[in-house]
Amino acid sequence: MGKATAYMEVYSGIKKRIKDEVYKPGTMLPTEAELERIYHVSRITVRRAVAMLANEGYVNVMQGKGTQVCDISTIQRLNSVTSITETFTQKGYQMSVRGMAIEEVVPPSKVREALKLEERSTVYCLQRIMCADEIPIAIMTNYLKKDDIPDFKQHLNSFVGLYRFLEEVYGVVVIKSEEYISAASADFLESQILGVSMGTALLLSRRVGYTVKGPFEYASNKLVGDRYEFSVQLVGRAQ
Repeated sequence: MGKATAYMEVYSGIKKRIKDEVYKPGTMLPTEAELERIYHVSRITVRRAVAMLANEGYVNVMQGKGTQVCDISTIQRLNSVTSITETFTQKGYQMSVRGMAIEEVVPPSKVREALKLEERSTVYCLQRIMCADEIPIAIMTNYLKKDDIPDFKQHLNSFVGLYRFLEEVYGVVVIKSEEYISAASADFLESQILGVSMGTALLLSRRVGYTVKGPFEYASNKLVGDRYEFSVQLVGRAQ
C-alpha cells in the first residue's frame, strides 16, 4: 500500500464514521495507537490523516487530551468545500460527462497569478461538459498544478467527480477555496453545448482551491442559471 493510499484510507474511513455518526459530535476519536491497529498503518500515517480532518473541521486535536469529533452539521453548511458534481448527486441526480479533454498548457496570466506560478510554467487544463440526468448543465474548466498529480492525462474519461478522484487516486484534498460568482450570457457555442438560447443567463463561478501545500486549482465554470443555485449562510455582523 503506497503512502498516499494509506493515509487516504485512514482519512476516508474516519470521515465516513463521523458522517455516519459512529463517532458522534463531542466524543473522542480512538487513540493514535488504536487507529494504528484498526488500519494497520504507522503513527505518522495516522497523524497525517487526522491533520487533514482537522483542517476540514471534522475534528479538533486537543493537545494532551486526544482528538474530539466536531459537529459537522454546522461546519458543512458554513465551511465545506464541495463540487457541482457532489451537489447534484446529493440532490438525487445521476451525473455524467458528455465530453472531456486534458491538455498540458501555459495558463492565462490570471490563472498563473492565482496559482503563484512562474511565467512559463505549465499546468493541466481539464475541460468537461457535465450532465445531470443526461441534461447538460455546465461547461467546466479546471487548471491544476502538475506536481502532485503526475500522469494525469492518462486518466482521460475515467472519472466524473474531480475532487473525489483526486482524493482517491492521488491523495490530493482541496481543503478550502475562494469563490467568485458573477453573471454571463450564453454565446453561440455555449448555447449549442448547453441546449439553451443565445443570451440565456448563465452563472459564472470562478474558484481558487487550496490544498495543505497552497493554491492548487483554478476553476472557471459556466452553469445554466435556472438549473443550479448557490446557497450561502451568513452568521453574525462584521465588527
